[in-house]
Amino acid sequence: MRAGAPLLGAAATVAVVAGIAALAPAQPAAPSADAGQRAFVEVARVLQSPRCRNCHPAGDAPLQTDAGVPHAMNISRASNAAGLPCATCHQTRNAEDIGIPDGPPGAPHWGLPPAATPMVFEGRTVTALCEQLKDPARNGDRTLAELLEHVTSDALVLWGWKPGRKRTVPPLTHAAFVAAFTTWVDAGGACP
Repeated sequence: MRAGAPLLGAAATVAVVAGIAALAPAQPAAPSADAGQRAFVEVARVLQSPRCRNCHPAGDAPLQTDAGVPHAMNISRASNAAGLPCATCHQTRNAEDIGIPDGPPGAPHWGLPPAATPMVFEGRTVTALCEQLKDPARNGDRTLAELLEHVTSDALVLWGWKPGRKRTVPPLTHAAFVAAFTTWVDAGGACP
């Protein structure tokens, strides 16, 4: 402060601070519960598509193809426990990418969710799936923010949008799926 400059009184200081605060950008409002519920319906469409559902089955065996038929090699969680993990055949990338045209699909850490938290997508209603995803005891002990990070950047999740050969992709683009998931998370995980 320069010599001789007048000091602001308390009321003037408060007014200046309030004026500065008014210039700050407003924080966007969280989406409404209705918006979160609508967004989760879109999220569920992806989670229940073959690319997700096949490794999130109601039972202990993964499914195959768009029809969701039992795994041709009679693989189950018991196979993994016996020393035959999914990664024995499912490498870190699709077999056709390394010159094996009819080989198995692949992505990093290919496998079923842990038996302790199987995260079942097959046969769930949209509401049941929503409630399951919000429950850390049934979602791999993840927060909603951690689930968002998982669906945004996990290599195995991302594989679903580039599955190779003539496999179908989920009904939304990955960007649209992440946007819907973000809306759902920002709405506090509102369930339909």
